[in-house]
Amino acid sequence: MRVTIVCVGKLKEAYWRGAIGEYSKRLSRYMKLEIVELPDEKAPETMSPAQENEVREKEGVRILKAVKEDAFVVALAIGGKSLSSEALADFMAEKSVRGVSHIVFIIGGSLGLSDGVMKRADFSLSFSPMTFPHQMMRVILLEQIYRAEKINRKEPYHK
Repeated sequence: MRVTIVCVGKLKEAYWRGAIGEYSKRLSRYMKLEIVELPDEKAPETMSPAQENEVREKEGVRILKAVKEDAFVVALAIGGKSLSSEALADFMAEKSVRGVSHIVFIIGGSLGLSDGVMKRADFSLSFSPMTFPHQMMRVILLEQIYRAEKINRKEPYHK
C-alpha cells in the first residue's frame, strides 16, 4: 500500500518534525509513505467570507494538483464520518483487498478544504468535532495509520 499525506502549511517546530519523523520511520516497515507539504495562502488576520473562500479555493487548486488520478482520496473534515481505531484499520484493510494501492489523506489549512477538494474526495473522515492545528493533525493521523497497521497485523501496540 502507498499512503500519501497532502497537507497545507509547513512544520516549523522541531517537536512536530520529530514526531512526524518517528511515525514515518515506524510506518516505513509497512508501506511507502509520502508527505507532501503545500504552502498555505497568505491572508490577513480578519477576512470576509468571500476572502476566506478565495483562500480555500487557491489552496484547493494546489491540493488537487498534488493528487494522482488513480488515488483513493480521504479528506479530513470536521463534518466527515468518525471511525474508531479498529474501524480505520478495517477501512484500510478493505481498501487494500479491493485493489486500492494508493490512499491520499488530505489535511487542509486553517480555513478548511475547498468545495472542489471535497468533491474529489472518495471519503470524508472526521477525527473529532473539535478543531486541531494542522501540525498536530498530521501527528494524530500518522499515529492512527500506524495503529491501524499494527491492528491489521495483530502486532502489539493497540490496547
